[in-house]
Amino acid sequence: MANPTSRVRGAGSPARRTMTAAARAAAKRARRPEHPEHGRSTVSSPANEAPPLRAEEPGSGRTVLVDAPDGAWDDPPEPSPEAAEEEPRESTRVRRFPRGRLLTAASAVLLVAGLVAAAVLGWQYREGQRADRARGEALDAARKAAPVVLSYDYRRLDRDFARARTHLTGDFRDEYGRTTKTVVGPTARKYHGVVKATVVEPAGGGAPAASVVSASPDRAVVLLFVNQVTRSTQVTGSRVDLNRVRMTLTRASGGWKVSGVDAL
Repeated sequence: MANPTSRVRGAGSPARRTMTAAARAAAKRARRPEHPEHGRSTVSSPANEAPPLRAEEPGSGRTVLVDAPDGAWDDPPEPSPEAAEEEPRESTRVRRFPRGRLLTAASAVLLVAGLVAAAVLGWQYREGQRADRARGEALDAARKAAPVVLSYDYRRLDRDFARARTHLTGDFRDEYGRTTKTVVGPTARKYHGVVKATVVEPAGGGAPAASVVSASPDRAVVLLFVNQVTRSTQVTGSRVDLNRVRMTLTRASGGWKVSGVDAL
């Protein structure tokens, strides 16, 4: 009676049987002597003769089949979306300066801005002070110049015109010289003209009626109320003219001088 539990040779997976047969063949070739011993025949049957061994070529070798663990190989892990997004962030990361440097730069900017603002305010303050001084100086010069420039007497025209020119400057000085020489002088001599100008003073006393319209450190405009009393052979008695005069003054080397007169 046959034994029912007899083992069947070669059980197992085809990959394992192939690897085992290849390993046994390699072990037999390793135990076989490379050179025959003396006294033994070196003739063998063709069936038992093993094929000659060839030198292994570079890059060649035996093929060994190995079973995959648990029937399958694990694929390498795929990169996560977070890792894929982090890489471009590293390349596009903005370089940030240390907080201390930013504070120092901001302080420097504020300091420069403060110095500039202080310089501008200081300049404006000085210009304002100069303008205030100019207002007072120009007003005094206008009050003194108006009676001299707007008055004359036919008996001393050269002296009166010469005094008037000392209060004038620029083109207006030249224009005044031409006008008095060609028009005012001949007319005054012909009709014995005498004109006396005064800046109006309030009835109750006080400063003459004059005010500064505008003023800068080097230029001012003053408005004056001037009375002119005229006597001549063409007028019976005296004639009083109440005039408003706008006088422009400019700072010169000798002080404030009249550079323009307009009757309003």
